[in-house]
Amino acid sequence: MIHQHFMLVDPMTVAENIALGNEPRKWFGLAVDTDRVREEVAELNDRYGFAVDPDARIEDVSVGVQQRVEILKALYRGADTLILDEPTAVLTPQEVEGLFEVFDELTAQGKTIIFITHKLGEAMRTADEITVLRDGKAVSTVEADATTREELAELMVGREVLLDHELEPSTPGETVLDVTDLVATDARDVERVTGVDFSIREGEVFGIAGVDGNGQAELVEAITGLRRPDEGTVHFRGEDVTEDSRRERIEAGMAYVPEDRHERGLVMDFDLVENAILGSQHAPEFANNGRIDWESARDHAEDVIETYDVRPPDPDVTAESLSGGNQQKAIVGREFERDPDLVVATHPPRGVDIGATEFIHDQIRALRKEGRAILLVSSKLDGRTATRRTDRDGRRGRGDERLRRR
Repeated sequence: MIHQHFMLVDPMTVAENIALGNEPRKWFGLAVDTDRVREEVAELNDRYGFAVDPDARIEDVSVGVQQRVEILKALYRGADTLILDEPTAVLTPQEVEGLFEVFDELTAQGKTIIFITHKLGEAMRTADEITVLRDGKAVSTVEADATTREELAELMVGREVLLDHELEPSTPGETVLDVTDLVATDARDVERVTGVDFSIREGEVFGIAGVDGNGQAELVEAITGLRRPDEGTVHFRGEDVTEDSRRERIEAGMAYVPEDRHERGLVMDFDLVENAILGSQHAPEFANNGRIDWESARDHAEDVIETYDVRPPDPDVTAESLSGGNQQKAIVGREFERDPDLVVATHPPRGVDIGATEFIHDQIRALRKEGRAILLVSSKLDGRTATRRTDRDGRRGRGDERLRRR
């Protein structure tokens, strides 16, 4: 099983991660035979065409390489069947295509792949057979080259799905966010944002597109108050907020859907009532004389759960008990329901099914229509994904896909 969130130890090397828990021993079991581990990893590299350095540290390699390390971990243990849960959620388009080439090599050597994804384009591109689940039940199994994205979407949702949507024209209003000459460095003191200028107005969606790791994270953190810029200013509603804290920016009307839902979006062992008011626990609607009004907080959490279809619909479950997609919906619901003037959204539909993606996009359009400003960051440069045998693709619907490749 290869999980959606990688199960790797960052300070350890590729080889150490691959052998972890199954290390060959030497000297009567007193030490790990690291030379043998390297040899076996090199052999797997050669056999499957992976380009992974056994001595590289996980913290120093790209997400795409980490994905390959997870696959190598399974192969190192002799797995003939690999189950991958949303493996493309954090990959660049080039890394996704590289992963699919790995699939081709693995299946050519007799391996079986069960590929879990919400993305119709990926289903059409890489699967031989597609099993569609809806509400926990298998509703159909079809051959990938004998179906269309529209048919798949309807199976997933139980109704006809609008896969393409025309954005209505708008008339932007006053400037909400103004970023001037922004410079920001990362944790290693490497400059990642250099002299960035832009502004966003009411009723406008401003997009930042590009491959992850090119300064988007540092830029967003400087805007939302999670990182102090080295130079430049951030003005929100005409006020200089460059030195303001994250809490001050929330109170001023700035919502934020983070890139990493575990690190920035949720407290994993908090229940949904607690997570639904994170960042707003001091607001008058949730606090009374310095104490949290838990009845009001519960009502709010139940509204978010219902509106954004968070499953299971139980405000008492912890965030860690939810699937990745439902965790994402809980975060999006919390942030969109803050009644913000500005929403900073980084990959808001990441890891959710196409039905939830459609709903989130609809909510963004609704916020835009209401005159809110949206800063949308995405590594998905095109809503369409090439298919293997046809030119069909898919983006939205509702439900889950479970792909089986043999």
